[in-house]
Amino acid sequence: MYANGKGVPKDASQAVTWYRKAVEQGHASAHFNLGVMYANGEGVPKDYVQAAKWFYLGKANGVEADKAIRQIESRMSHQQIEQAQALATQWWQNHH
Repeated sequence: MYANGKGVPKDASQAVTWYRKAVEQGHASAHFNLGVMYANGEGVPKDYVQAAKWFYLGKANGVEADKAIRQIESRMSHQQIEQAQALATQWWQNHH
């Protein structure tokens, strides 16, 4: 709701807060949405490594994220991609 201003004023920082809570509750699309926020620098500093991490996790949870992954990886170095994959793996292991 905060990301789009539906029923509440648009507030990217609040959207990130609620996406994080949704991620902790297991909502698959929240992983992807959090990735979008990092990719665009909305409510958080722009961070392609974090964006990719959340896109990978969204995909692992069944969200169609291939296009977003291709787009974000095209902006990243090989080292950044490896870092994002390691962060996603670590997060997955700690939460499943």
